[in-house]
Amino acid sequence: MRRRAARRRAVLAGLLAATLAGAVAQAAAGQAASPGTGDDLAARLNDYPTEARADYVFACMAANGQDRDTLRRCACSIDVIASILPYDGYVEAETVLSLQQGSGEQLAMFRTMAVATTAVATLRRAQAEAEMVCF
Repeated sequence: MRRRAARRRAVLAGLLAATLAGAVAQAAAGQAASPGTGDDLAARLNDYPTEARADYVFACMAANGQDRDTLRRCACSIDVIASILPYDGYVEAETVLSLQQGSGEQLAMFRTMAVATTAVATLRRAQAEAEMVCF
């Protein structure tokens, strides 16, 4: 558990360092970092709507248990996913996954399209990283 916490701190520290390095470079170039444009860490980590985060946590808790520790781990998981995958990519992958569950010829293309499989693979990698850090 200590290794996971250390790994999580290392991931967050790396994000913070990258953001600070970008802000320093902008300041050196005479540009100001403008909030809300994705330049600051808070904007990058908080582009997921609360409803999407809550949906993820509810589904995660349904699969992993209904206790306080699981709530903390599931909340950590969506935070890690949000730090890796922009919200638009998350929505795209979730949409493809829901379409892949359907049947019929028209929905079969979502199982084999390169764009669809890439979007899902990116989400799966983010979920794997979140599981390593949080669980």
